[in-house]
Amino acid sequence: MAEAVISEVAPRDGLQSIGPFVPTAMKIELVRRLYAAGLRRMEVGSFVSPKAVPQMADTGAVLEAALALPGLECTVLAPNRRGFEMARAAGAQRVGVFMSVTESHNLANVNRSCMDSFSDLSGIVADAVGSGMQLRFNLSCAFHCPFEGVVPEDDALDWVERVMALDPGIEISICDTTGNAAPDQVHRVFQKAIGSWGPRFAFHGHDTYGMGVANCAAAWEAGCRVFDSAAGGLGGCPFAPGATGNVATEDVAWLFRRMGVATGVEWNALLAAADFAAEIPGALPGGRMRAVPAARAA
Repeated sequence: MAEAVISEVAPRDGLQSIGPFVPTAMKIELVRRLYAAGLRRMEVGSFVSPKAVPQMADTGAVLEAALALPGLECTVLAPNRRGFEMARAAGAQRVGVFMSVTESHNLANVNRSCMDSFSDLSGIVADAVGSGMQLRFNLSCAFHCPFEGVVPEDDALDWVERVMALDPGIEISICDTTGNAAPDQVHRVFQKAIGSWGPRFAFHGHDTYGMGVANCAAAWEAGCRVFDSAAGGLGGCPFAPGATGNVATEDVAWLFRRMGVATGVEWNALLAAADFAAEIPGALPGGRMRAVPAARAA
């Protein structure tokens, strides 16, 4: 049976934009429930300035609890060298770095030009590889930018090629940050990327325009095998105006279930975890499968 890896991002991307601070114990409980549902790869937080993203101020405590779960690969996001050093010291198995494909979004997100970001991140990549950490390089707004519109496919692939050259083992996430990618666009970009540089890619999609699941299917058909999603459809980028939640993990799991693709997810436990996520104070849940009676009974 074919297999897909679901990388659960609700503890980080799903919660980062929520206004009221989510108690640390509730975040840890979310991680444990997702783990109980069979998810074995999870983005549990980010080491960022607590002034910039107050919701992530307790990432160290959440990561410590997550590392105690056997077989769970824990990723944390790091926007700069200080964040990387904190992630390495805290024992994260994988560190995620990020930049945008478009100048406008990169300036809005990290107040730097794309080339300045890439220069700094290149050094972090070298140090991460040298210390034996796994790495994820996220390319935001690879399909559509809230400020510049549809991103030319060659522009996205140019940045993929630059990142690819940093290390032969690096995982590159091609991200639909605004949720406004089209499935044919997603298929072409992944088909070209995988055809040129092999199966090192992940897809990070949002569901703002209701195309998240279709875009996951398009990426799968092009050869992608790693997919980010958030239980309950939580999330949204605070620096991408109008972008709403990540594609829901339960929707992605159902997609692959119907396609005969293994994910390792236990369906009823995942629904329970997604319900828990959706009920977190301040959360803006999305997704479809939690509202389908026949799916809940499956």
